[in-house]
Amino acid sequence: MSENSSSRAFIERPRGSCALAGAMTTITALPRGIPILHAAPGCAGNAAWTQLGGGGLQVGGYCGSLSVACSNIQEREVVFGGDQRLREQIEHTFKVLDGDLYVIASGCVPAMIGDDVKAVASEFIDSGKPLIVASTSGFKGNTQLGYDLVLEAIARQFVKKGIKKHKGKVNLLGIVPNWDVFWRGNIVGVKQLLQSLGLEVNAYFSHEDTMAEIANSSAAELNIVVSGAYGILAARAYEEVHGIPWLSLPLPIGSAASAEFLKTVGHALGIPGNKINSQIHKAEDEYYHYVSTLSDCYSDMDLQRYAVIIGDANYAAALPRFLADDLGWLPELTVCTEDLDVAAQDRVKAAINVIESELRPELVFDSNTARLLEYLERRHPRYPEDNYYQDPLSPAIVIGSSLDRTFAASIGAAHLSVSFPVANRAVLDRGYTGYTGGLRLIEDLLGAIVLGR
Repeated sequence: MSENSSSRAFIERPRGSCALAGAMTTITALPRGIPILHAAPGCAGNAAWTQLGGGGLQVGGYCGSLSVACSNIQEREVVFGGDQRLREQIEHTFKVLDGDLYVIASGCVPAMIGDDVKAVASEFIDSGKPLIVASTSGFKGNTQLGYDLVLEAIARQFVKKGIKKHKGKVNLLGIVPNWDVFWRGNIVGVKQLLQSLGLEVNAYFSHEDTMAEIANSSAAELNIVVSGAYGILAARAYEEVHGIPWLSLPLPIGSAASAEFLKTVGHALGIPGNKINSQIHKAEDEYYHYVSTLSDCYSDMDLQRYAVIIGDANYAAALPRFLADDLGWLPELTVCTEDLDVAAQDRVKAAINVIESELRPELVFDSNTARLLEYLERRHPRYPEDNYYQDPLSPAIVIGSSLDRTFAASIGAAHLSVSFPVANRAVLDRGYTGYTGGLRLIEDLLGAIVLGR
């Protein structure tokens, strides 16, 4: 929420899409998940091309993207209702597309004309096909909300009820497929941290997950949300319907955050402290073995940097700590590019406040990044009236999206695309979570600095 009300009137270069788009890509990322869009023509195409243009060249999935099933309602349905068109689409989808879960994601037009999507879906209760409904009208919110609405629908309508809790089983929430461009690697990185404590992890979207495991996810003793903003709605649904408590933690990137993550999760689950500390010591020993090989170049080439971070709630919370506590850099400004509620803002602030360094970045919540230079000037004036000898913000790096390359050039800084949209990198399974992810991020950051030497 911007301090300036004019920023609420428009978004220059939006860094995502609508709730329906987030729902579509979330369903597609599920193991053999089939989205059935009840929406106007163009919704699926717009979502797919937005993803294609900013998702590190990742697009598609099983029965998704431009091949997604959609009712394509038009003027006739607006006048007479779209229930029959949806009914036909469900029937045809069952005949043509083979999946383990079918999810109807409804868009803006059906909501405005009053289509009873749940009533239509109930007609197929005896079809033998698992079918649920997620009300994901685009006007409800952004991409990340679509993710939450789908997982909430799964928790309420698909996950089995009354299953006995299984000791050591947890669900992982908070990483949004595709709109976190590094979602595959990030999920694997967090999953590996949890598995190092001997936990059984249902991550929903990794290549090892199955729909059968998701159906039995009510057996988990804890839901772990690696976000202060995403996955909270789903976690609350699990708590309400299945009695599973949840824990919200920042995305663990690098050594310091990963160690705290393991301690917090371990203590919450009653894992002995000596086991937790043993795993942390083992991981840190390997982590710093590799980091130490950079020490001479880091010092002699003066690779310390001022940093400006621009991104979604997950990266805005996690990156400043990694830069300060793991790399010894100086994060000056963090701009969270999402319109978050007060509770989510407080979680992001809390994640940054644990930075050990006394120099913490200024944190701004504003979806209109046209004001980036203004925020930076306020924090670090280039031409202060009271001190003409103040050092400029140099050397510096901007860690954001592809949209921030021009801003980085304007302040003479290096640039690395991490948050959506990422149009100048190809991403497959790369991720930045955990100890290994921290090493990858160090490589990418320093690589961006020495590029062109």
